[in-house]
Amino acid sequence: MCIAAPGKVIEINDRRAIVKYPGGEARQAFIADIKPKIGDSVLVQMGIIVELISSSKAKQAAKAWV
Repeated sequence: MCIAAPGKVIEINDRRAIVKYPGGEARQAFIADIKPKIGDSVLVQMGIIVELISSSKAKQAAKAWV
């Protein structure tokens, strides 16, 4: 089982995004079928953005990670 991590898109380069996670770490994630924009909250699983989420859901998920 793999858990999806919440984050915020801070940069987009073609099919890759830089996602900032709770705690301040930023990593690259692959953009598949979803069309995120800079500033969007997302769930990332195994290095792939799997879902756009609301800011309230992102805050709730971030509490579980920190």
